[in-house]
Amino acid sequence: MTGESGGGMAGVTTGRAADAGATGGWFVGHFVPDEARRSSAVEVKWGVHPAGERNAGGFVANRTATTLSVLVSGAFRLRFRAGAEVETVDLLAPGQYALWPPGLPHDWEAVADSVVLTVRWPSVPKDQAEAGG
Repeated sequence: MTGESGGGMAGVTTGRAADAGATGGWFVGHFVPDEARRSSAVEVKWGVHPAGERNAGGFVANRTATTLSVLVSGAFRLRFRAGAEVETVDLLAPGQYALWPPGLPHDWEAVADSVVLTVRWPSVPKDQAEAGG
């Protein structure tokens, strides 16, 4: 099966993540207009980030969602903050990942042109808030 469709077997939707992410790369989640990809259980993002791009809002934290970011290509830096302590995690090889719980402030930077697959669950409206810093 090729192309994005609901054709073929009932319930099967296919597509290309890079083309489906009309909401900043997010292509599955509660906010996706396509009914086949709308979900309150999970959000999925195909993030394409040019070198030097940073999280515009600085540190943010999700109130209820757990997050998993997996490096597909490039070099990507995540920073996590607990009080005054900041830990840097560099994803430098395809398949390296970071997994973090709700409530942990984080920000990110593309060290090189990068592609990152991010999965967040559950998909809750207005779950992310600025965490300062």
